[in-house]
Amino acid sequence: MKRVISVIAIIAVVAISTVNVQAQKKVKGTVTTTEVCERMPIIGVSASETDAASAPLTYVKAIKRAGGVPLVIPMTTDKAQIEAVLEVVDAVVMTGGEDVDPLKGYGEEPLRALGEIVPERDEFDLMLIRMAVAKGLPVLGICRGEQLMNVAFGGSLYQDIPSQVPTSYVKHSQKAPRNYGTHTIDIEEGSLLNKQLGVKSIAVNSYHHQAVKDVAPGFKITAYSKDGIVEAIEKVDSDCVWGVQFHPEGFVSMGDDSFLGIFKHLVEKAKEKRK
Repeated sequence: MKRVISVIAIIAVVAISTVNVQAQKKVKGTVTTTEVCERMPIIGVSASETDAASAPLTYVKAIKRAGGVPLVIPMTTDKAQIEAVLEVVDAVVMTGGEDVDPLKGYGEEPLRALGEIVPERDEFDLMLIRMAVAKGLPVLGICRGEQLMNVAFGGSLYQDIPSQVPTSYVKHSQKAPRNYGTHTIDIEEGSLLNKQLGVKSIAVNSYHHQAVKDVAPGFKITAYSKDGIVEAIEKVDSDCVWGVQFHPEGFVSMGDDSFLGIFKHLVEKAKEKRK
């Protein structure tokens, strides 16, 4: 285990970048310029593969564009290893992916429309979210990551929107490019997402058939699709724990700044937590 932790630490050291900040200081009536090195915040990205420490490049590009240094967190259910990683990173992004196991996650029998589940990943993601939040780190959940955030703190999910929500009419699993918004969401004024994007309505991409059903205690819903499906949640006593059902990295990684504010907020909060 020590070897694994050492490898993680080495990767983190290699990932550290610096930016030059020009600080001016008066000395005996003259002004001199002092170069100060400030470490860029390291943003942990939950691995999305069980057999490789990898995550989609879109997350990596989005974090880099916001001023952070992405570091993929290998999947593990070893608490000591996760603790070691959380000593290195300044914030965490929970990535999208497979369906969540309803039986272990929130005590419901699986429906026939349930998709693929990966128990090892569920366990890893739940441990990572809970431990990161307990440590006070900023956490952003995206798609599955938002759903896992809700489940981690006592909420439940619709296992399959088409078969469980008869009033839903919006296509939530689009056949379009990842940087193209296909349906609209309405955002609560004053919410984290509203402040990050500066709008109360926006077109988003959509790649899911599950969604938040009962919101977890201590969280609130801050955005809905036009057919009433939850599109964003946030922790009520925090300004740095929140999740979105859509994929903002799909836009940001392609140079679209419409959703860059989400990642900039994460990076800024990571800087604050590090001080």
